[in-house]
Amino acid sequence: MRFEDRGERSVLGHLYRKAPLLVQQALYWDEALPGMPCVYMITTSGCVLQGDRLHIDISMEPGSMAYVTTQSATKVHEMDANFASQEQTLTLGHDSYLELMPGTTIPHRHARYVARTDITIDPTATLLFAETVMPGRKHHRGEVFEYDLYSTLTNARRPDGTDLFTEKLLIEPAHWPVRLAGAMGEYDVFGNVVLLTPKANADMIIEQLVPGRQDGEMTVAGASWLPNDAGLIYKVLGPESAPVREKVREFWAVVRRTVLDAPIPPVPLWG
Repeated sequence: MRFEDRGERSVLGHLYRKAPLLVQQALYWDEALPGMPCVYMITTSGCVLQGDRLHIDISMEPGSMAYVTTQSATKVHEMDANFASQEQTLTLGHDSYLELMPGTTIPHRHARYVARTDITIDPTATLLFAETVMPGRKHHRGEVFEYDLYSTLTNARRPDGTDLFTEKLLIEPAHWPVRLAGAMGEYDVFGNVVLLTPKANADMIIEQLVPGRQDGEMTVAGASWLPNDAGLIYKVLGPESAPVREKVREFWAVVRRTVLDAPIPPVPLWG
């Protein structure tokens, strides 16, 4: 996908798609940002299957903006051999803005899933990339942390090749207990949000955040600075997906209000 600035609005200027991934045409349903294209990625096979090798490439031309999401949760099917992987390449040009907000990832029993995201971002651009990971099909026979492997790697650099940061997440419940303090503890659902934005934006955003566990809330959340003044990383733990997604929405609202002076859209009727 390549997004381009056409004056009054940004457009999906180039699209190549191949099964099992399908990308719908750009829609303009965000009333607060009528010039922002909203694009849904769909997995036509229903689940991510063993042996799948998925590739996603998103390029933001200078001055363009976009919101990209999935049609629903990404279900990583039970496996008896091999593994599934997804590679993402994100390139953001001068003064571009991308919200990449896929649905929840649900790794089924014995699933093995490896994801890698490589980001090249101009110092003036903003990227908001959010992920929410379930422990499994929690309400299906108590399937909690019964997958074999969940691995993600995120790399970011400047267009001149300067490295910004690398984050590696590796979860192997059968080899390393996830209930330890400093890992998942008593919680089941994990939210991870990477915000790459100019330092002035990051300074204003972090001042508006309240870390920790608040009275009456089921979640615990906090933000940290990324190296090299790249931006912020925001993490949330919770017992269910709904409160974690709500905390991610709160962070998203702060980001959009600070960077674009616009509100986020309401929660869709389908969740």
